[in-house]
Order: sequence, then C-alpha cells, then structure tokens
Amino acid sequence: MPEDVRIGLLGCSSIAARRFLPALAASPARLTAVAARDAGRAAEFAARFGGTPARDYRELLERDDVDAVYVSVHTGGHAALARAALAAGKHALVEKPLATTEADGAAVLAAARAAGRVVMENRMFVHHGQHATAAGLVADGAIGELRVLSAAMAIPPLPAGDIRHRADLGGGALLDVGYYPLHAALLHLAGPLAVVGATRQTDPRYDVEVGGAALLRDATGVAAHLTYGFTHAYRSSYELWGERGRIVLERAFTPAAGWQPVLRLERQDRVELRTLPAEDHFVGALGEFLAAVRGERDLAAHGERTLAGLALIDAIRAASARTGVSE
Repeated sequence: MPEDVRIGLLGCSSIAARRFLPALAASPARLTAVAARDAGRAAEFAARFGGTPARDYRELLERDDVDAVYVSVHTGGHAALARAALAAGKHALVEKPLATTEADGAAVLAAARAAGRVVMENRMFVHHGQHATAAGLVADGAIGELRVLSAAMAIPPLPAGDIRHRADLGGGALLDVGYYPLHAALLHLAGPLAVVGATRQTDPRYDVEVGGAALLRDATGVAAHLTYGFTHAYRSSYELWGERGRIVLERAFTPAAGWQPVLRLERQDRVELRTLPAEDHFVGALGEFLAAVRGERDLAAHGERTLAGLALIDAIRAASARTGVSE
C-alpha cells in the first residue's frame, strides 16, 4: 500500500467538515473522491476540500483511485455502507458507533476478515493523551485503589427535525452521546463489564430515548455511573474516584484541536491542576487507521473493544426497557 493512501468520503457530514477533513489534510493520505445522498452537496464538499464528486455511493466505491473510505452517514447506515465498501475491496474508517447492535458490528468485522481489508470504528477520543495521563496516575497509586468511575456526555436540546430523533436512522441519545461515557468505562475498568441497571428518558414527540443513565460493574466490583442525553446543558467529562483521592477530566470526549485539557487531581490535603498539551484526537485516530491499512498495526484488540461496546449498548437498551421510562 502506498504511503499516500487515497481516501473516498462517504457522507458529507458536519463532523467530516469540522474534524476529519482537516485531520486528513495534515496526514500523508489524500482525498480523491466525495459522495453524498445529495450529489449537489458532494460537489460543494469537493470544491471546498478537494477530490472528485461522485454521483452516489456506488459510483465512488467503483473508483480505482480510492483505497479506503471514511463513512460518515447517519448511524443507522454505518454497518451497511461499511460492508458495501469492504465488498468493493476498500478499507473503511467508520464513524462511531460501527453499528447499532453487537450482531451487526460482528457482521462488519467478519466481512473485513473475509475481504482481507481493514475496518475501524472511529473511537477518536481515546487517542487524546489526557486519558493515558489519567490512567498513569491511577496505575501509580495517585488516588489509591479505584472505587468508582462517573462519566457523562450530554448536549442541549436538538432541533425537532434533527436525524438523531429518528429511530429508523439509528438515532437516540444512547448511540450518539451515551457511547462516550460507556467507552470511558471500557477504557479504565477491568473487563468484562456487566450492566446492573439502566433507565431512559423519552419525549412523546420522538420514537427514541433523549436521555438515560446506567450503572455498570467491572470484574473487580468497581462501579461505573454513566449519564447521557439530548436535554441537558453541555457536559463532556469523567471522574475516577479512588480510596485516597479523585481525578477529574472536563472536555474529556470532544476537545477542540487547540484545547489544553486541565486535569484535576484531588487528595485529602491538596488540589492539583495540571494543564495538559493540546492534541487533535482525530489526527491520532486517522494515523492509527492508516498504519493498519499499510500493515503496520494490528486492530484485533480495537475490534474486540468495538464489540464489547456494542454488547453493552444492547444490554443498556434492554435494561432500560425493563425499568421503564420517564417523560
């Protein structure tokens, strides 16, 4: 595989414009083709970012100047479009989550193995160094034994017509923002994780949940309290609470490329604030994907974590359905 991997864009989303394409421009890869449901939008993106506009997704996948694709369509379309790309012989970087269920995610990973191609869920936030710093402090005993993880990702109310309010497009707060606190738990706790209980918040105008919470337990008994939603003031944070202190990260999941995170380390007799370097986690995620495409990185563990996350989403969904809802 050449160093300058040729990328096709499947879906002209806001996140593609704001984060992925700037990261791509800073990489050795290059954009060669663009497709969207609306051919006019694809032409606009191509004029702005480069590449050749395709009439539709199929035309892009048939091009011989595309080695890999970035899938950034509505969540409900991720798995099917990823499988189509793999069947066409393309590698695929897929916006999170890879699928809406564990079964669909497993089918995508199986398709990648059968095709001999790379597929990777774009779990971008884990590529920011602030998380390794927090994990290192825990490992070094800075807060003693870890007892509880609390994580939250929530955003203010969305417009009524937003696609994340539509179940048929893979909408709902759990898949969109609940993904982040769930993967924070998978990042820091000892697997496997079990869902102890969950609840969800609904809105009679929509057929998806607009918020929820879950209680998880890891293999050693450490608890994880997860909160997510579309009806809150913005929050993107987690806390690691140990026997002798706690670590807090704000802007944990969606920091801007130039944002310098501040890690708060609280102990019995003092509070320490550490300003950490700014990083673009999209650059890190794309770099890992390109390394895998070039055969320099094994993504087996990444795939296992992807399925573990989807299994927890399935379990939270089932547990919240048993518990009931609030409006």
